[in-house]
Amino acid sequence: MQHYEDIEIGDTEEFGEYQVTKDEIVEFAEQYDPQAFHVDEAAAEDSAFGTLVASGWHTASICMRLLVNGILGEQAGMGARGVDDLRWKQPVKPGDTLSVRTEVVDKRVSESDPKRGYVDTRLEGRNQDGEVVITWLAHGMVERRNPGE
Repeated sequence: MQHYEDIEIGDTEEFGEYQVTKDEIVEFAEQYDPQAFHVDEAAAEDSAFGTLVASGWHTASICMRLLVNGILGEQAGMGARGVDDLRWKQPVKPGDTLSVRTEVVDKRVSESDPKRGYVDTRLEGRNQDGEVVITWLAHGMVERRNPGE
Protein backbone atom coordinates (compact mmCIF):
# COMPACT_ATOMS: atom_id res chain seq x y z
CA MET A 1 0.00 0.00 0.00
CA GLN A 2 1.43 3.37 -1.02
CA HIS A 3 1.22 6.10 1.63
CA TYR A 4 1.91 9.83 1.52
CA GLU A 5 5.55 9.28 2.51
CA ASP A 6 6.09 7.05 -0.55
CA ILE A 7 5.06 9.77 -3.01
CA GLU A 8 7.54 12.32 -4.37
CA ILE A 9 7.02 15.47 -6.41
CA GLY A 10 7.94 14.60 -9.99
CA ASP A 11 6.78 10.97 -9.77
CA THR A 12 5.28 9.98 -13.10
CA GLU A 13 3.31 6.93 -14.16
CA GLU A 14 1.90 5.78 -17.49
CA PHE A 15 -0.70 3.04 -17.53
CA GLY A 16 -3.95 1.65 -18.77
CA GLU A 17 -5.45 0.76 -22.07
CA TYR A 18 -9.15 1.09 -22.74
CA GLN A 19 -10.82 0.84 -26.13
CA VAL A 20 -13.91 3.02 -26.47
CA THR A 21 -16.86 1.56 -28.39
CA LYS A 22 -19.65 3.26 -30.30
CA ASP A 23 -22.28 1.48 -28.22
CA GLU A 24 -20.89 2.73 -24.92
CA ILE A 25 -20.51 6.28 -26.26
CA VAL A 26 -24.20 6.31 -27.14
CA GLU A 27 -25.28 4.53 -23.94
CA PHE A 28 -23.38 6.94 -21.68
CA ALA A 29 -24.59 9.99 -23.60
CA GLU A 30 -28.22 8.88 -23.67
CA GLN A 31 -28.15 8.74 -19.88
CA TYR A 32 -25.90 11.69 -18.99
CA ASP A 33 -25.17 13.98 -21.96
CA PRO A 34 -27.74 13.48 -24.74
CA GLN A 35 -26.38 15.99 -27.22
CA ALA A 36 -26.92 14.96 -30.84
CA PHE A 37 -23.22 14.51 -31.69
CA HIS A 38 -22.96 11.94 -28.85
CA VAL A 39 -26.11 9.90 -29.61
CA ASP A 40 -27.00 10.26 -33.32
CA GLU A 41 -24.48 9.31 -36.03
CA ALA A 42 -26.31 11.22 -38.77
CA ALA A 43 -26.51 14.40 -36.68
CA ALA A 44 -22.88 13.95 -35.65
CA GLU A 45 -21.81 14.00 -39.30
CA ASP A 46 -23.20 17.53 -39.58
CA SER A 47 -21.57 18.67 -36.33
CA ALA A 48 -18.25 20.41 -35.81
CA PHE A 49 -16.76 16.94 -35.14
CA GLY A 50 -18.00 15.30 -38.35
CA THR A 51 -18.54 12.02 -36.55
CA LEU A 52 -19.92 10.53 -33.35
CA VAL A 53 -17.76 11.51 -30.35
CA ALA A 54 -17.75 10.63 -26.67
CA SER A 55 -19.02 13.06 -24.08
CA GLY A 56 -16.16 14.74 -22.27
CA TRP A 57 -17.70 13.45 -19.05
CA HIS A 58 -17.50 9.93 -20.46
CA THR A 59 -13.83 10.48 -21.32
CA ALA A 60 -13.20 11.73 -17.77
CA SER A 61 -14.98 8.68 -16.34
CA ILE A 62 -12.86 6.30 -18.42
CA CYS A 63 -9.68 8.05 -17.29
CA MET A 64 -10.86 7.92 -13.68
CA ARG A 65 -11.35 4.16 -13.99
CA LEU A 66 -7.87 3.80 -15.48
CA LEU A 67 -6.54 5.91 -12.60
CA VAL A 68 -8.18 3.69 -9.99
CA ASN A 69 -6.92 0.54 -11.72
CA GLY A 70 -3.43 1.98 -12.24
CA ILE A 71 -2.59 3.89 -9.05
CA LEU A 72 -5.42 4.64 -6.66
CA GLY A 73 -6.25 0.98 -6.03
CA GLU A 74 -2.79 0.57 -4.49
CA GLN A 75 -2.75 3.88 -2.62
CA ALA A 76 -3.94 4.69 0.90
CA GLY A 77 -6.26 7.23 -0.67
CA MET A 78 -8.74 9.25 1.33
CA GLY A 79 -10.65 10.80 -1.58
CA ALA A 80 -10.03 14.13 -3.23
CA ARG A 81 -10.62 17.79 -2.48
CA GLY A 82 -11.47 18.54 -6.09
CA VAL A 83 -10.22 18.92 -9.62
CA ASP A 84 -9.01 22.07 -11.36
CA ASP A 85 -8.20 22.92 -14.96
CA LEU A 86 -10.29 20.16 -16.55
CA ARG A 87 -9.81 20.45 -20.32
CA TRP A 88 -11.04 18.36 -23.22
CA LYS A 89 -8.26 18.69 -25.79
CA GLN A 90 -9.34 16.32 -28.58
CA PRO A 91 -12.57 14.44 -29.25
CA VAL A 92 -12.66 10.74 -28.42
CA LYS A 93 -14.14 8.62 -31.21
CA PRO A 94 -15.36 5.03 -31.42
CA GLY A 95 -12.37 2.71 -31.63
CA ASP A 96 -9.98 5.06 -29.81
CA THR A 97 -7.82 3.42 -27.14
CA LEU A 98 -7.15 5.58 -24.10
CA SER A 99 -4.28 5.47 -21.63
CA VAL A 100 -3.26 7.77 -18.78
CA ARG A 101 -0.12 9.60 -17.69
CA THR A 102 0.15 11.20 -14.24
CA GLU A 103 2.72 13.47 -12.63
CA VAL A 104 2.83 14.51 -8.97
CA VAL A 105 3.24 18.29 -9.00
CA ASP A 106 2.88 19.18 -5.31
CA LYS A 107 2.42 17.63 -1.87
CA ARG A 108 2.06 18.86 1.67
CA VAL A 109 0.78 17.70 5.04
CA SER A 110 -2.66 18.84 6.12
CA GLU A 111 -2.49 21.52 8.81
CA SER A 112 -5.83 20.46 10.28
CA ASP A 113 -5.27 16.68 10.27
CA PRO A 114 -1.70 15.33 10.54
CA LYS A 115 -2.91 11.86 9.46
CA ARG A 116 -3.61 13.25 5.99
CA GLY A 117 -1.36 14.48 3.20
CA TYR A 118 -2.41 16.46 0.17
CA VAL A 119 -1.07 15.32 -3.18
CA ASP A 120 -1.70 17.33 -6.36
CA THR A 121 -1.42 15.31 -9.55
CA ARG A 122 -1.62 16.39 -13.20
CA LEU A 123 -3.37 13.83 -15.39
CA GLU A 124 -3.24 13.48 -19.16
CA GLY A 125 -5.47 11.05 -21.01
CA ARG A 126 -4.05 10.07 -24.39
CA ASN A 127 -5.38 8.22 -27.41
CA GLN A 128 -3.61 5.46 -29.34
CA ASP A 129 -1.74 8.09 -31.40
CA GLY A 130 -0.32 9.72 -28.27
CA GLU A 131 -2.58 12.77 -28.65
CA VAL A 132 -3.71 14.32 -25.37
CA VAL A 133 -7.50 14.14 -25.23
CA ILE A 134 -8.11 15.31 -21.65
CA THR A 135 -6.18 16.94 -18.79
CA TRP A 136 -6.91 17.86 -15.20
CA LEU A 137 -5.22 18.72 -11.93
CA ALA A 138 -6.45 16.52 -9.07
CA HIS A 139 -6.15 17.50 -5.41
CA GLY A 140 -5.99 14.13 -3.68
CA MET A 141 -5.73 13.17 -0.03
CA VAL A 142 -3.46 10.30 1.00
CA GLU A 143 -3.11 8.73 4.42
CA ARG A 144 0.20 9.24 6.18
CA ARG A 145 1.95 6.12 7.42
CA ASN A 146 3.69 8.01 10.24
CA PRO A 147 1.65 11.04 11.32
CA GLY A 148 3.67 13.52 13.32
CA GLU A 149 7.00 12.72 11.68
